[in-house]
Amino acid sequence: MKTEQARPSAALGLGELLRPVRPRLGTAIGLQAVAAVVAVVPFAAVAELARVLLAVGPVDRGRTWTVAAIAAGALVVWLLLTTVAAALAHHADLDFQLSVRRRLIDRLGRVPLGWFTDRGAGGVGKAVQHDVDAMHHLVAHSLLNLTASAVTPLATLVYLFWVDWRMALVLLIPIVIGVALFIRMMVRLDAGTAAYDEAQQRIVSSVIEFVEGIAVVKMFGQAKRAHRRYTQAADDFATFFIAWISRGYRATAASALVLSPITVLLTVLAGGTALVSAGHLDALDLLPFAIVGLGLAAPLQALDYHGHDMELAGAAAKRVGALLAAPELAVPAEPRQPDSGEGIRVEFSGVGFAYDADRPVLSDIDLVLESGTVTALVGTSGSGKTTLAKLLPRFFDPTAGTVAIGGVDLRDVAPDQLYRLVSFVLQDVQLLNASVRDNIRLADPGADEETVRRAARAAAIDERISSLPRGYDSVVGRDVRFSGGEAQRLSIARAILADTPIVVLDEATAHADPESEAKVQDALSELAAGRTVLVIAHRLASVVGVDRIVVLEHGRMVEQGTHEELLAAGGRYAQMWRLQEQAGLGDDADDRDTHTELGAAKEGR
Repeated sequence: MKTEQARPSAALGLGELLRPVRPRLGTAIGLQAVAAVVAVVPFAAVAELARVLLAVGPVDRGRTWTVAAIAAGALVVWLLLTTVAAALAHHADLDFQLSVRRRLIDRLGRVPLGWFTDRGAGGVGKAVQHDVDAMHHLVAHSLLNLTASAVTPLATLVYLFWVDWRMALVLLIPIVIGVALFIRMMVRLDAGTAAYDEAQQRIVSSVIEFVEGIAVVKMFGQAKRAHRRYTQAADDFATFFIAWISRGYRATAASALVLSPITVLLTVLAGGTALVSAGHLDALDLLPFAIVGLGLAAPLQALDYHGHDMELAGAAAKRVGALLAAPELAVPAEPRQPDSGEGIRVEFSGVGFAYDADRPVLSDIDLVLESGTVTALVGTSGSGKTTLAKLLPRFFDPTAGTVAIGGVDLRDVAPDQLYRLVSFVLQDVQLLNASVRDNIRLADPGADEETVRRAARAAAIDERISSLPRGYDSVVGRDVRFSGGEAQRLSIARAILADTPIVVLDEATAHADPESEAKVQDALSELAAGRTVLVIAHRLASVVGVDRIVVLEHGRMVEQGTHEELLAAGGRYAQMWRLQEQAGLGDDADDRDTHTELGAAKEGR
């Protein structure tokens, strides 16, 4: 069977992300550049108007009105150009955000479910929301502002060099010195960035160590010692940070002082006086430099701010681009339908799995789940139980061997068809910020009210939902917050509504409070009845009545059989059973009554 493997994609940069809106954005930048040139005209017109009015002899009224008209016209043109440029940029930004978010959602909808296990929802949410917002400011504002900040000084200098090149060179003295100081400051700060990151990591680590270990150090009377280590780390960070920032602030202050209007005006007056006295400059020609030249430094100082926006947007684009390059789940070119026959059989054949070449997790797994049976995976932490179970709903694909349902490799089954065959209930339940009804109906969006309620009743959660003021219309997180056990029962209701023939359970009672644990177990018994079940068990007493128990050790199957057979064998399972009995988790009378529901479900079929 030919399967269409997803090709790894290179992470996209900012330029590639902007490709769909590049023509409009380029047009907006071009209009903004023209507007930046036009913006100099009114100021130059004021200087020229002053020269006309202060000239010796009668005032040339025609020339006066012409200059005034040019200034007014330039203002109108500038307003029109900037308005159109801003409108184009914002329009491009809206399409850009829509395009990126759609691409993100589309991509994330096609990656393996296991991809999300190594990434918190916060990181994905940050990329979809905050990182796209960071690029929004760049597209809608910063690029235009950066263009204006770069073009306006250039246009001003061209005009001033046309008036008098010698005076323009005098004006450049504080500009060049200020820019050089600014560049020096940036180089110094960049050189210390790595050290700053390391210092920040040390203080964060010390805070975490102090907070997480406070109970232990207080127990042994070492709170003062631990606090001293924390305060020392904080003091070291503060000393480094103050010294690092002080160097930057001194350079920043010096640059701002040199580029300030007062410094520029003093330079213009001093240089102009010398040139006028020497007869190299007409006194009226000094006016453009005093009027226009003062505004030359401000756009240059703004370049840093807009450059910082570019840096933030570039970093955000890298994170978004990395998500857009996430590996997709392989999709079969010609999907096959598993043979249900009298039931669906699951078979693991020579299965191996490794997250990378140096991290093998599973090796040589040969396991058959007969239709309608309950199989439990047990073993110590890190033995590979969860990884093996997650291969069945295709959170990952095995790196060796095959996992087949009804004789068909999972990689040859269409994803939508697979999730009509397999459902799962995990330890950590994720509830959406939506109504309780919609949370249950995720398994079947078209389910009617009675079907949803029937599933909730089977999961022993209907009574709790009905007691809410808004009942099934209650919004999770706003109208109601469910306990761990209640959330598990909602998750079980989803699985019951999905009505798949195969169910994967990951110790669904792990986060349930004692009061609701029995209800969760009753719901699990209802869910397991008549289905092929693969359950991850941490408490052995919870699976004593299942059809088969498989013991994993270091990613390999070391034992399998019923509870009685494994105890009689006296191997690894028997040793684990004795340890749990000693820890109070064994098969005492109450525990037996509470934790054999899956076995009871099997017997009741």
